[in-house]
Amino acid sequence: MQNPDAPLLLRTQDARGVVTLTLNRPSAFNALSESMLAALQTELDALADDASVCCVVLAAAGRAYCAGHDLKEMRAEPSLAYYRDLFTRCGKVMLAIQRLPVPVIARVHGVATAAGCQLVATCDLAVAVETARFAVSGVNLGLFCATPSVALSRNVGRKTAFEMLVTGEFLSANDALAKGLVNRVVPAEALDAEVERLVASIVAKPRAAVAMGKALFYRQLEMGVEAAYQTAVQTMACNMMDDSALEGVQAFIDKRPPNW
Repeated sequence: MQNPDAPLLLRTQDARGVVTLTLNRPSAFNALSESMLAALQTELDALADDASVCCVVLAAAGRAYCAGHDLKEMRAEPSLAYYRDLFTRCGKVMLAIQRLPVPVIARVHGVATAAGCQLVATCDLAVAVETARFAVSGVNLGLFCATPSVALSRNVGRKTAFEMLVTGEFLSANDALAKGLVNRVVPAEALDAEVERLVASIVAKPRAAVAMGKALFYRQLEMGVEAAYQTAVQTMACNMMDDSALEGVQAFIDKRPPNW
């Protein structure tokens, strides 16, 4: 039985600036209740202003990664205004993840459904265990997963996304890997080591370059090709003027490791 006084979201930070946020509502399969969304929003807002943070790992406790919205909570107050507010708040959390200046890695140890699948799709990177499964299964309850479709359709191919949305069927971890929903799939005992390999590669790079690159990456995705190149040119020129890039290029010329 879960301690009712336990925090919904756990946070740890190591000496490198790697923050791990852990969804801590295992008895409810880490459903995104109103309180969970509020806790995530508060934490993400704080992280956005914390220059000591270099990477975020989004993990979860218990058997499931995230089962989506809290259906009991949703059913208790059936009004259009309530649902608009709830889904707007969920969307703000997803946008906050995307707008963080550092990469966010989903550490997926179990099932991720509906808004839980949306959460995985929203994270910049995702590592999953072989037994993880993914679905946008609201349609099985008569509810098309409209908001999860936004992140899902920006990760996997159009036909794959639509099939998942209208059938509610699960993808295995290996299918999710093949279709682009996750980056890596490993045995359960190797999950933390694989996440750490990604983290170590990220924190070895200059934070300023990664932050500029992440912002550009998502901005250009929504543009036409010509506008995307114009934006990328400006970003790359500004990046080149940053001390870390100047030092990195000089180190390459000098055939030595960069002094970041």
